[in-house]
Amino acid sequence: MIYKVETTKDIETVKSEIEEKAKAVGFGLLQTYEFKKILHDKGYPIEKDITVFELCNPPGAQQALTHIAEISAYLPCRISVYRENHVTKLATIGLDEILSAMDVNTEFKSYMTILFTNLKQVMHSWDN
Repeated sequence: MIYKVETTKDIETVKSEIEEKAKAVGFGLLQTYEFKKILHDKGYPIEKDITVFELCNPPGAQQALTHIAEISAYLPCRISVYRENHVTKLATIGLDEILSAMDVNTEFKSYMTILFTNLKQVMHSWDN
């Protein structure tokens, strides 16, 4: 259920470029959550630098919410960026698996597959 990619690019480069890469394929940045800072400020420090980017493609969100209201539990789209074993990793929910488990028409499924492909393109922007 998780789609994950790795890059040798440093985490700061990925974090600083992700908004631009997302915008290039029709996604806007809604919010950023820097969990290391958030949890530290609440008295629960963690070592890993983990940042989650909430992204939205408004036409896609409209289609998704019009067809399947419960899909709102997966929105907005999120990409998690973190560093593990000297590798920068990006992760998101595996939309392909979610769509295959739902009873939706072929046209809608195709449209959502295109959006997920665009989201994966963002994640692969730093392929080596």
